[in-house]
Amino acid sequence: MIDAFGQAGAPMSRRLLVLLALTCGVAVGNIYFPQTISPLVAAGLHVGGDSAALVVTAVQIGYAAGIFLLVPLGDRLPHRWLVVTLLGLTGLGLLTACAAPAMPPLVGASALVGVTTVVAPIIGPMAAGLVAEDQRGMVSGTLLSGSIGGMLLSRTVAGAIGQWWGWRAPYLVAAMSVLIIAVVMARVLPTTRPLSGQRYPALLAEPLRLLRAEPNLRRSCFYQATIFAGFSAVWTAVALLLTGPTYGLGAPAVGMLALVNSGTMLCTPVAGGQVDRRGSDVVNLVCLLGVMASAAVLAFARLGGPVGLAALILGTLLLDIGMQSGMVANQVRIYALRPEVRSRLNTAYMTCSYLGGSLGSWLGVHAYAHFGWLGVCAVLALLAAMPLARHLTSAPATGHPRATVARQNT
Repeated sequence: MIDAFGQAGAPMSRRLLVLLALTCGVAVGNIYFPQTISPLVAAGLHVGGDSAALVVTAVQIGYAAGIFLLVPLGDRLPHRWLVVTLLGLTGLGLLTACAAPAMPPLVGASALVGVTTVVAPIIGPMAAGLVAEDQRGMVSGTLLSGSIGGMLLSRTVAGAIGQWWGWRAPYLVAAMSVLIIAVVMARVLPTTRPLSGQRYPALLAEPLRLLRAEPNLRRSCFYQATIFAGFSAVWTAVALLLTGPTYGLGAPAVGMLALVNSGTMLCTPVAGGQVDRRGSDVVNLVCLLGVMASAAVLAFARLGGPVGLAALILGTLLLDIGMQSGMVANQVRIYALRPEVRSRLNTAYMTCSYLGGSLGSWLGVHAYAHFGWLGVCAVLALLAAMPLARHLTSAPATGHPRATVARQNT
């Protein structure tokens, strides 16, 4: 197998892996920190909570569009140039959001940030080509650990900074972080060789063709889209719950809850190791059951007080571990399908995932507005039940990535 650097089985240095994980975290954090500060945005721009939540939805829709439009270029362009350019554009988008005078330009800038902050799904397929097949779970888990760190810690930092200096300050800090990491990536990313000479329209059409042709890709997309929708519904509504009358806390409380859940960073490399040993299907089943359990636990958060807060912590922890570990299993499954089109496989997978996340954010806000916190928990349970039913009633083609490759080579 020839990897993205034109080397067969070349090892990845620990230093490079850590820097790639850090880059994933910095980029992914831009999608999630608006969830924490949406109440501050509402107060600062004098709009309702539902209107401020459009910032969260816009960045996720933008991210899904960026995955579809830009991630396929990972098979066509040198990775260093592509990653550094996208990081630079993300920094400019964040600065624009920081200076936005009203909701419409803020929503537009948020969508731009979402479109360009897609370096994590570009780095993932690139890194998968650097290591042997039985190490992809570990590498994918480590990169996802970096993404989780960005997802969770960005909420904590944004909540604290926003409480002290207003909602614009987190955007400024995020912009500076992205531009610094762009300089680092310009220095450390090796020169890569494009894997495809296809023209751009053909690259865009390929993920749709792969979705039609690869049953395991469709299965992974369905699993992640539904679970990520539930995850987004909960985390979008958490800010409304904690800052509402049940708890009466400020925006930093949402960040502190995310900080407690940062333990999930340690779980995804372990999940990746289990995928390498036991296969994706076993890990998927455990994760789906964990997400179902989280919906039941989270229902008690409506009680408020110490009991409700404990349920909120435990429930979101179960949800985060289930969603992120399942993502490792799904990615390892799709990376084994067609090594020469990994970026396009990841495009299909991540586009479906974040379209699900965008829908989940919308569902979470409206479920909370009409039915309260129990409505959000019901949405999560329903969304988790769908892939669990699919997993239990259908016999998958294979549970292990090595079996998939062996079958394709026969």
